[in-house]
Parts: sequence; C-alpha cells; structure tokens
Amino acid sequence: MSAESDLLDRVIRAGTASDAEISELVKEAGLDAVIRVLVDEVLFRCDEPVNATPVDIALDLTHGTERRRTVFRIVRDEPIEIVDAEEPVIRRELRMDVRDLVRRLYGRADHRRAGDFYDTFLPTRPEHLWELPAILAATNQASGTLLSGCTVPHVDLGALSVAHGSDKWASFHWYTAHYQKEFAAYRDQPVRLLEIGIGGFEGELGGPSLKMWKSYFHRGAVFGLDLFDKSALNQPRLTALVGDQGNTETLVAIAEEHGPFDIVIDDGSHENEHVRTSFDALFPYVRSGGLYVIEDLQTSYFPRFGGTAGDEAGPHTSVGLLKRLLDDLHYQEQEPRTGEPPTVTQDAVVGVRVYRNIAFIEKGVNGENGIPRWMDDEAWVALGAIPPAAE
Repeated sequence: MSAESDLLDRVIRAGTASDAEISELVKEAGLDAVIRVLVDEVLFRCDEPVNATPVDIALDLTHGTERRRTVFRIVRDEPIEIVDAEEPVIRRELRMDVRDLVRRLYGRADHRRAGDFYDTFLPTRPEHLWELPAILAATNQASGTLLSGCTVPHVDLGALSVAHGSDKWASFHWYTAHYQKEFAAYRDQPVRLLEIGIGGFEGELGGPSLKMWKSYFHRGAVFGLDLFDKSALNQPRLTALVGDQGNTETLVAIAEEHGPFDIVIDDGSHENEHVRTSFDALFPYVRSGGLYVIEDLQTSYFPRFGGTAGDEAGPHTSVGLLKRLLDDLHYQEQEPRTGEPPTVTQDAVVGVRVYRNIAFIEKGVNGENGIPRWMDDEAWVALGAIPPAAE
C-alpha cells in the first residue's frame, strides 16, 4: 500500500474515532496532508454547481492554533477550482475544526450536524451595491454546492445511478432497489468493493458504476476490473485494475494484492464460463459477513453466452451455479460423505438471495448441524413429532 493510500485509509477510519485519535493522526501525518485528503473528498462529493456567475468561497480548517485556508471557485458548467495563485474575491468564509470535517465526511451516514462551523457571509462590502441581489443569489447557490460536498449524501441508489450514468437503474435493469436493501448494513463501513467490468464502449472510459459506489460507500475503497487500461479513472478511493475475469491466476493475484473484499460484483462479460471462473477464484477472498453479487443472470438462457436454450438452465450456467450453492448451503442435511471435508462453498455460503437477473451470495460460517443423524422413528415419537405405530 502506498503512503497516500495508507493515509487515506487512516483518515477514513478516523471518521468514527475519538478527538484524541484524530489529533494523533494529524500530529503524525501533518495537518496539510490530512487536509489534502479531505479537500479531494469534498470536491468529489459536491453537487453540480448551479450559480451562473463565479463565486469564491473560503473553507478555513483549524486544528488547535493551526489554520489552513482553501478557496473554492464555483460556477455552473465548470469543474470546481481550487484558487491558489490569484487574489480571490471571497464572498463567504466557512471555518471548521478539521476533526468535525473528518466526521462529516467519514462518520456514520446519520451524522448530520449544522452547528459545527462558523460562517461569515460577504466579509467585505461589494463595490457596487446594485450588484448585491445577484451576488447574494449566486453566493447562496455556491454555498449549497460546497456544503453538499461536506456531508454524506442521502440520495438513494437509483438517483445516484442516474446522476453518474450507471445502467443499474432505469435501463434494462432495475437493480438499485435490491442493492440498497442488501447493502444497507455496509453503508457506514470502510468496505473494500471490487466490481468486475468497468464499462465504456467505442473508446469511452466508462466507470459510472464505480463512481456510484464511491458516492454511496462514503468510507469505502472501490476497485474496478477491466480487460483494458482504464487507469485514467483513478482517484482517491477508486482504482481501475487490468485483468481477464476468465483467468484464475490473474484474479487470485489481484485478490492477494487488493483484497480481501467485503463485496464483489460480477458485471463483466456475462459469459457463463467467466462467471463461474470468477466466482471460484474470488469467493475465497470475500470476508466473512460479505457478499458476492452476480448480475445479468438472463445469459444463463442465451446460448451465445454459453447458456442453455429452453426453460431450465444447465449446471454449467450462472443459474446452475446458484442451484449448486443452494445444495451446498444444505449439505449437512444430505447423506454424509465419510471422510470428505466440506468444500469452500459448503463451509462458507450462508445465504443465497435471488431477484430477477441478480443474485446476492452471503459468506459466513455454515456451521449448523441440523437434525442429528441418529434420529429415528422412536426418537421422533419421544418428541411427540409423529404418532406411535399402531399395535
């Protein structure tokens, strides 16, 4: 792990830490380094600006007696800039303790505070008062944009999907409602998520779903895997990797370097053979309590993807894999295989939840013994579960 990645990981984890722990991090890493991490995150989270005229807003971050100023230039249809070289015309000053911004960005999703900053509106008098109404309107809009970047977004995944251009909602798929239900317990955690398939056609860079996941998991590290180099997408908390999901050695090497993962999502080629290869290689690298997700199960019925024509998917398909996992989930109820240890999936699959064209496989400890093998009719009669045989 690089020094930058290590610092980012420490700042993320500080979101639920004590004041003393955050102060110790700032002391060790330096206030400037920590602020660079925070400003990068604020820029990523900000809503699209709506003010038509440029507005400069100062964000002053303090820690003890130290104070650092970052000036954001905000205007519609342009990326938000950090103003360094020229003398800005500050329309608003926001001052906040660096510990409060760490918690705003990387604390729990329900950490929504308003009384944690100082606000100075129009610190200097405009030269022409007739400009004041327009200045006020633009400053209010720009301030809302900046503050949107200083909080955990509370939009649902459907809205995030549309905002980032992902096809997981309102396209051929309606997946995000299922994702929101399945991922709710992970939202506040510093998850590591790997998605197979970055997207991008006809020379496009792709990556909309990766950005959606980065927005949703405000403490998460997101990795994408693609056949082609998409490293131009790389930014804090988002890394594009190159590899073939049909190559077991490649997948294992990636998992060894970047895993274990809390969540793996297969939205890759949808070739049934690739889906099974990826699952077999990566499921062992999903943490206990994590999820492995397979999208686009419909290709189990498409022969051109290696599926089975007709009304029943064969055992070599993605749906066939899920049928096998249901058997593995219940392996302790089956006839005992003397001397054979359980397989990885028999030992660790604890849930298989299937919706139309998408499945969530939960990993854990499949340790329930079930009904003892020695239970016979006499034992069931003793429990009152079945009536005694007639004399």
